Amino acid sequence: MKPIIFTAHATANIPKRGFTKEEVIDSIKTEKWEMGDLGKWECKKEFVYDKEWNGKTYHIKLIRPIFAEEEDRIVVITVYTYYF
Repeated sequence: MKPIIFTAHATANIPKRGFTKEEVIDSIKTEKWEMGDLGKWECKKEFVYDKEWNGKTYHIKLIRPIFAEEEDRIVVITVYTYYF
């Protein structure tokens, strides 16, 4: 697989959205890619969470990275995180 890099925007949102780079890389490597908006790719992966986030306990965390596949690398543009 091509190297996976993160834009400054994606990296800056790690604390705000609560994902890790490892979770994003795992999602891209193991889940089915779907075409997103503007020719970008996305995928989704659920992780067992069972922790508190913003004052509430959640059991599942879903990671949805938005990324571009370039000739020699994959560039993560942003990552959405959902808690259930």
